[in-house]
Amino acid sequence: MNRKHVPVITVDGPSGTGKGTLCGWLAKRLGWHLLDSGSLYRVLAYVAATRQIPIDEIDALADAAHTLDLSFRKDDELVSVLLSGKDISSEIRSEECGNLASKVASIPEVRTALLERQKAFRKLPGLVADGRDMGTVVFPDADLKIYLTASPEVRAERRYKQLKDKGNDVNVAHLLREIAERDLRDSQRQVAPLKPAEDAIVIDTSDMDIDEVEAEVMALVKEKDIV
Repeated sequence: MNRKHVPVITVDGPSGTGKGTLCGWLAKRLGWHLLDSGSLYRVLAYVAATRQIPIDEIDALADAAHTLDLSFRKDDELVSVLLSGKDISSEIRSEECGNLASKVASIPEVRTALLERQKAFRKLPGLVADGRDMGTVVFPDADLKIYLTASPEVRAERRYKQLKDKGNDVNVAHLLREIAERDLRDSQRQVAPLKPAEDAIVIDTSDMDIDEVEAEVMALVKEKDIV
């Protein structure tokens, strides 16, 4: 199969902008495959933490990236992440794992190791790819490129509500600092920095609810006659 003939919609942007919810909805609406690229880096961060691999041991991290026994399982509205058959979806969604994933993702050797694995998700009837460099690096020929953004304050508040609903003890100020640090690290890394592709459509979700975002993106899908 020639993967270039498989349609792709990329949705990039920082955390807390609604990327995950939008991509899950869009993949279900279109009946397409879903790639949550951030989960790949979170799983690698989880492996590094559990195996006690220091962040500066680049060869060991790259080897771990090459050999991840990773799979995804769809359960109704949820997508579970399995490592060697074990569901680690909850573990990789912690703030600690997210921060470590951002550091791991800044290592060129790690990004190279995971690049082909991400490209392999491109299968018929189509792919919705959620990440930070989907439109700029992984799928530069995507049929539609979306870049979601929102103010750090709004993103921190959204994350605060998510974590509080799960019973976590967090505060907005701490989350805001972590978001600022992660944004800086992601945007300034040497390889595949976080930025919109030149032909991406930027949508600021600060004052939008998810229904409005979904409606706007679906209008773009129809306008470009992708499906």
